[in-house]
Amino acid sequence: MKNSTLILVFIFSFFAAYAQNPEQQMPDDPTIQFKQNRIFGKLVDQQSDKAIEAASVQIYNAATDSLVDGMLTKSNGNFSFSHIIPSVTYKIVISALGYEVFEQLIPAASMDKSRAANDKFEKDLGNIAMTPAIKQLEGIVITATKPALEMGIDRKIFNVSKSLTATGGTAVDVMKNIPSVSVDIDGNVELRNSAPQIFVDGRPTILSLDQIPADNIEKVELITNPSAKFDAATSGGIINVVLKKDKRFGLNGIASASVGTPGILSGNLNLNLREGKLNFFASGGFNQSRGKAKGETERENKLNGITQDYFNQHSLNQRRRQFTFLNFGVDYFIDNRNTISVTQRFGGGRFGNNEEQQQEYLESDKTPEYYGFRSSISNSKFNRNSTRVNYKHTFPKQGEELTADLNYNYGQGSSNADIINTYTYPGGAEYKQPSTVRNEGQNNNHQITFQADYSNPISEGSKFEAGVRIYYNTFKSFYNAFSVENGGETKLPLSNNYEYNEMVNAAYMTYSQKFGGFSYQAGLRSEYSKFNGLMVDSAFKFGYEYPAKLKNIWNAFFPSIFLTQQVSEKDQLQFNFSRRIRRPDFWQLNPFIEINDPVNLRQGNPQLQPEFVNSFEINYSHDYKGGNFLAVLYWRNNPNDITQYSDTISAEQYVQLQNAGVDPNAILNTFVNANTTNRYGAEFTLQQKFGSNFDITPTFNLQYRTTNADIDKVNLSNSGINWQGKLTTNYKIKTDRSKVFNNLGFQLIGEYESPRIIPQGKMMAQYGVDFAMRKEFLKNNRASVTFAVNDVFNTKRWGTIYDTETFYQESYRRWNVRNFRLSLSYKFGKADFSLLHRNRGGGGDDE
Repeated sequence: MKNSTLILVFIFSFFAAYAQNPEQQMPDDPTIQFKQNRIFGKLVDQQSDKAIEAASVQIYNAATDSLVDGMLTKSNGNFSFSHIIPSVTYKIVISALGYEVFEQLIPAASMDKSRAANDKFEKDLGNIAMTPAIKQLEGIVITATKPALEMGIDRKIFNVSKSLTATGGTAVDVMKNIPSVSVDIDGNVELRNSAPQIFVDGRPTILSLDQIPADNIEKVELITNPSAKFDAATSGGIINVVLKKDKRFGLNGIASASVGTPGILSGNLNLNLREGKLNFFASGGFNQSRGKAKGETERENKLNGITQDYFNQHSLNQRRRQFTFLNFGVDYFIDNRNTISVTQRFGGGRFGNNEEQQQEYLESDKTPEYYGFRSSISNSKFNRNSTRVNYKHTFPKQGEELTADLNYNYGQGSSNADIINTYTYPGGAEYKQPSTVRNEGQNNNHQITFQADYSNPISEGSKFEAGVRIYYNTFKSFYNAFSVENGGETKLPLSNNYEYNEMVNAAYMTYSQKFGGFSYQAGLRSEYSKFNGLMVDSAFKFGYEYPAKLKNIWNAFFPSIFLTQQVSEKDQLQFNFSRRIRRPDFWQLNPFIEINDPVNLRQGNPQLQPEFVNSFEINYSHDYKGGNFLAVLYWRNNPNDITQYSDTISAEQYVQLQNAGVDPNAILNTFVNANTTNRYGAEFTLQQKFGSNFDITPTFNLQYRTTNADIDKVNLSNSGINWQGKLTTNYKIKTDRSKVFNNLGFQLIGEYESPRIIPQGKMMAQYGVDFAMRKEFLKNNRASVTFAVNDVFNTKRWGTIYDTETFYQESYRRWNVRNFRLSLSYKFGKADFSLLHRNRGGGGDDE
């Protein structure tokens, strides 16, 4: 930690000094550097390069030659004009005593049918030298109307506003709608059957996806094979959740509310106020859901291949989930080139689960031996908070910028549960004495991340990027389990008191260059990581350090290369490679045994080591009238792959756990390092529009997986093919004949995933259908009402089949149940709103 602190102080000092370079520093000016309808720049003397104060800058409508606005430059030479209309051609005229008059036409942004008239653009004219040599104006940047899915050669961007079925839900509902993404029983997300790194606004987070309201998400970015610029621990790719934050002048906001069944209730308010140098933003909300989820387990226990007995279990879990959050912050636009932002988030939640399990213990001929009944009532609560400070400096050279940010994530949680187990003979008599278990726990977590990035376009066809990152994470927790008998309590070996700290220091650099239609990017990232875990009660230590010795220095380097060929105006081909790392998380390392299910236990393995991933992709993209086609061939090679391993508990473990109502033939699920795993895959995504009202997006992913593993002389090797298909369809009625049906939209999403192999069996097939319809109304479609049905046929469930020498088991569980939601949202805004009650000019409402 001492070394990290010294590095942090050095980096802050370096960047502070760099930003205060007198040739680059820009004094106060009430303008911004974000994309807006504005034109800005700075006047300097060509000979001395000093700022020119009080020069007259006027902007005209070139078509009518009428004056639009005018101002005098500030003491630092800065000027800025806002409320610019992209479709208008402007002429800027600058005059100052002792200098020749400067005139320049700023052409209108080209507008096609897919672009809205109010799209935003900005133009930084840079440092304008007041001499006869006029600096040529570069092309104006415009932003097109966004489709539901934007497909790039290295990433996909999913615009959440187009997702009708996720309205009123959470980020988990959003993920279900995105091609290549699937959600498992516990709400965990997979990208091409691998666990991705979840980012919020470009940085790691301690929030889970079900804590983020869908209505607060602007877009989701999928990066399947990240370059060296990103964390090396992104072996499964990156899913970046970008939250909404408006930057338009005045007051703008969105209010939404949802109600549904079972037990769905939510409300969100998102506000933004921009005035002068400051942009304030705030959002808050509440989200609640309930449901009764069923589960089943059927097991056959064997010895030397001969069936010994059977076990069946039927469960019903009634769950309650509540989340609240408050997010607020401010952007301070110091001048045209410097901005500092501060964001604060407070969030919390409460969970409740009431589960009942009916158990059948059968003889080898399937006659009942005895029955069991297990009742579990558990409650938990948590809070997750974060503070972020961000600084951005843009240089006069277009594209050159420096960013630095500091993130502090912190939170705590607590839980408690009461478990009662009873056993009876088929006739109703008591089989054995009931057992009662009570447990309680608490935890707290602190994460600090500092990151700085510098980007410099060296020439028109080349670019250099570099950055550093420091990450430090501490976690402390205790968990006590007690056997309750005759009014007394006995502490069980399940009790667990632990703490750990994790550190990752990293630096990277990338260089890219373009030659005609060919371009490349080469990068190298270096990371040093360390994980120290401690079981406090037993003083048992576990963890890892990479690289631990100089001879293992290669384990600290992660190269990447991207080669792109623009075959034609509409066709692009790319090859990319990256080396990544997957470090085991705490739950995979912690030797604590979880007993929520008495026949399916879970335990971490403190001997786990990180796995490395070599990822190769070939991408082909083709644009055509009305659509886009993207084909991907990929291969992922995982030496030392972290994989799940299951076996029945030992006699010694059963003696330790029998007071907790654990079955003598319970399965213990843990993790091991396989020798290697290979994934060979092909993915195809088509985005096709039929006219202006109807579009479809089918996605197909085919994967062949091989696992080579040998644990304790048990061969766990396995191989097989699985495939996944998803179809998203959207239709919107546009008619002048009926106000009721005009702007009425429909969305239907269907998904199927075939069985997928695991080392000791396979995952069962999964499938489901979601449907939604939305009606937009009021002026400029500011209001909308959405009706959504998730899991229309109530079929979504997560199941596994284990087939080993000692047992055969089929089981399934559910994350959620079919639900119905009705949501109402309203957008509002006023461009001339001012806290200081000054008229800003311009006017009226702004959508």
